[in-house]
Amino acid sequence: MVTFPMAGLPRETRFCLLTNCWRGLACAGWLFVGLSWAASAEIETRFFRIGTAATGGSFFEIGGVVASAISSPVQGAACGPSGGCGVPGLVAVAQATRGSMENLRLINGGQIESGFAQADLAGMAYAGTGAFADEGAMPKLRVIASLFPEALHVVVRVDSPIRSIAELAGKVVAIGEPGSGTQVNAKVLLAAAGFGEGDVVTKGLRPAQAAEEMKNGTVDALIVAGSHPIPAVQELAGVVPIRLIPVTGPVAKKLESQFSSYTSAIIPAGVYRNVDTDTPSVGFHALWLVGADADETLVYDITRAVWSEAAGKLFAGLDPIGRRIRISDALKGVSLPLHPGAERFYREKGMPLDRPVAGEPVERATR
Repeated sequence: MVTFPMAGLPRETRFCLLTNCWRGLACAGWLFVGLSWAASAEIETRFFRIGTAATGGSFFEIGGVVASAISSPVQGAACGPSGGCGVPGLVAVAQATRGSMENLRLINGGQIESGFAQADLAGMAYAGTGAFADEGAMPKLRVIASLFPEALHVVVRVDSPIRSIAELAGKVVAIGEPGSGTQVNAKVLLAAAGFGEGDVVTKGLRPAQAAEEMKNGTVDALIVAGSHPIPAVQELAGVVPIRLIPVTGPVAKKLESQFSSYTSAIIPAGVYRNVDTDTPSVGFHALWLVGADADETLVYDITRAVWSEAAGKLFAGLDPIGRRIRISDALKGVSLPLHPGAERFYREKGMPLDRPVAGEPVERATR
């Protein structure tokens, strides 16, 4: 008998099932479900959500591909002749959320099966420091994999007088919607630059909303964290010429000294239209997390599926972000313990398991 809680799906997921999805990827797993429904009528299908972020960011786009890679609602041998290497009986879907902060809370509270989060925020949540100091530690968070590096983008119109982070003073800056990881990162960036309350006029907007306001001239700059190219920034650059402001010097050094997950990063030339030079910035890794109580065998199978050859072919189709999702980097930037199922997979692969232990502080300084 099929277990398929359609009525209980979140609004974003139901919308995804009934309409065209972001770049046709976010619901690829659901298309497979529909085509295979008759064949799998006697199978108990397990539902597995991946909390991502707003649809204008890279988390949502990549979440759709990951969901497709691990889904396999038809019972059969893993990595069979058809090339599918998903987990038999598993239906995964990317769910739009407010991003890292919300995903961490939902996973720790058992309200969602898994989700993406920036390594810096995941480490804070696990330890109960920084942005999570008032809430306390979230001990049920565990890591499946480090998926890809991200960078802070500070975007202005090409005709803007703003040339540095310091010149954001007195300007209107979109810093991400309330509760998003981008908003936390933006506030940390502005604080590292020496700005106090009221020195910058901030607006809490989703990436797509911020891009629209930049087109209209109602914001002077937008700050967003993500893996390049960030869809909303890419679309903005196709309509309005943009520049990227570098994050360097004392500001970058302060961020890297305060937060162990921050590293130097480069946004390459040519990623966005009319941006013809490399832009130095700071960044961190994006982690895929799951609850500590998740079934060990299931997480092992999911980890195997996401690093299969078939999954690699799916990632390769999401250029250039997909090319940065590599098993060789699966443990980079991990800021809290692995789930035992994932740990078993990496141990069998002979990968070094140099990772934090339960309770180990991962943040150099609390903000």
